Amino acid sequence: MKEKTITKLEALPKLAKKTRVAAYARVSSGKDAMLHSLASQVNHYKKFIQDNNEWQFVGVYNDEALTGTKDNREEFQQLINDCRAGKIDMIITKSISRFARNTMTLLETIRELDSLNVDVFFEEQNIHSISGEGEMILTFLATFAQEESRSVSENMKWRIKKNFEQGIMWGGKSCLGYKLENKKLILVPEEAEIVRLIYQLYINGSGDQTICKILESKGVKPYMGKRWYWSTIKNVLENYNYTGDLLLQKTFRENHLTKRKRPNKGEFDQYLIKDNHEPIISLETFQKAQKIRRQHLSKIKSGPTKRYAFSGMLICGVCGKRYKHKKTRYNEIWKCSYAEKRGKDACYSKQVTNDISLKHLIIF
Repeated sequence: MKEKTITKLEALPKLAKKTRVAAYARVSSGKDAMLHSLASQVNHYKKFIQDNNEWQFVGVYNDEALTGTKDNREEFQQLINDCRAGKIDMIITKSISRFARNTMTLLETIRELDSLNVDVFFEEQNIHSISGEGEMILTFLATFAQEESRSVSENMKWRIKKNFEQGIMWGGKSCLGYKLENKKLILVPEEAEIVRLIYQLYINGSGDQTICKILESKGVKPYMGKRWYWSTIKNVLENYNYTGDLLLQKTFRENHLTKRKRPNKGEFDQYLIKDNHEPIISLETFQKAQKIRRQHLSKIKSGPTKRYAFSGMLICGVCGKRYKHKKTRYNEIWKCSYAEKRGKDACYSKQVTNDISLKHLIIF
C-alpha cells in the first residue's frame, strides 16, 4: 500500500474590495439659484468619489423638494432601496439638514442603514453614522437642526404677517386677466375680456363644462395648456381678486416639517385691501356667481348617489375614460363621461342603451 501524500494548495490572494460609495444631494426650492446649487453638488460628489482609488462610484442621488421628509423624495427612496439591495456600502451627504430635518426620520433611516452595514458620512458635521458615538451625536444635531428649521419658519411667518398688515402681497402669481409685477396686479385687457365672458356665461346658466365648450368653439385660447378644463373655470369663478380688492392670507403652511399648504378657514387672520388694483368685474357680479355655486353645490350634496350594476366598471374603448349611467326621456343609457363633457371631437364613442350587448366596452 502506497503512502498517501498531502499537497497544500495555496488559497488565492483576496483582491482588495473597493467601497461602493454613493452621494445624496437636495435643495429646498425650485428657484434657478437653488437648481444651480444642486448641479454643483452633483458635479462635486461625482469628482470627489471618483478621485478616491479605494472607492467605487455608484452614483449621485438628488432631489428638488420642499421638505426634509422622506415620503415625497423619489431619489431618496431609490437610494434606500439600492442600499437594501446591497448595491451601496457608504453614502456621502452635505449635512444632517440636507438628509432629513425630522429627527425621527433621520434616526429611523440611520438605524435601518446601520443594520444593512451602510455608513453615512455627513461632511459639515464630519460624522460617520456607523461609528460608536455616531447615533448619539446625530440625535443631538438632528434635534438642533429641526429646532433651527422651526425657528426660521416662525421668523418667516412673522415677516409675512407684518407685510400682510401693511397690505403688501406675499408670493402670488400671474393669472388670467392679470400679470404680477413687483407685487402688483396689472390688468391685461384682452384676458380681462375672457374673464368677463366666463362670469357672464355662468350667471346666464352655463355650467363649467359648457363654458369650456363655448370658449373652445369661439377659438379662445386658455391661459395655460392647450384646452379649457372645468377646474380652470372653477378657479376663475372663485378668484376674489377680480373685484379689484385683494384678500391676503387665503392659505397657510401646515407646519415647518410638512409645509403642506392648507386653505385658511378661520385658523389665521385675513386682510382685505379695498381698491388695491383695477377691477375686472364688480363685487355684485362676483357675489352673484358665488351664490349660484353654493346652490349647485347644495343640490349635489343633498341628492343621493345612486349606484348601478356596472357603475365604475365600464371603460370606453376609444379614449379609456369611464362610462356613466344616464336616464333619458325614452330609455336608460351608458355614455362616455369624457365625450359628454368635451363633445364628439374629444371622443367619438357611441352611447349604449342599458338593454343591449356591451361588446365594444371593456369591463375594468
